[in-house]
Amino acid sequence: MSEVAEKVKEEEVDLTGANEVIDKYIDMKGALMPVLQAVQDVYGYIPEPTVHLIAERLNVYPSQIYGVLTFYAQFHLEPRGKYIVRVCMGTACHVKGAGRIADTLKDRLKIGHAETTEDLKFTAEYVACIGACGMAPVIMVNDATYGSMTVQKMDEVIAKYKAMD
Repeated sequence: MSEVAEKVKEEEVDLTGANEVIDKYIDMKGALMPVLQAVQDVYGYIPEPTVHLIAERLNVYPSQIYGVLTFYAQFHLEPRGKYIVRVCMGTACHVKGAGRIADTLKDRLKIGHAETTEDLKFTAEYVACIGACGMAPVIMVNDATYGSMTVQKMDEVIAKYKAMD
């Protein structure tokens, strides 16, 4: 478990949001997936106490829930940053310097792939392909795409998001 996850785990999780989600879907057959998606929308990830609450209220085993959570890449069991920075590592991006871009991200934020900054502001992900090969190398920050990345442009993007909030 990461330091960030341990820090968050020490804090109590308010189950009000999870209970509201479950109340909305409680009478729906096959409600597990929509409940998990909505709970993740509320918390940004699936906190462990919500798994046990969902299991109890939907009458399923926690192991079944963990099976779903670990099978689908869309679910996250640890807190993630407000800004998800995806670095494309596909062939076109790789050839045009994606490694330097990933190294810059790691150097500036002190996090590698699938890691989150302690302030929960950034999470880094290295992905197989973003689908914007003509703009290689490419990164995405949440839904915003940045192409023709250089180390200098990477620094500018990081600075922009650090200044927000």
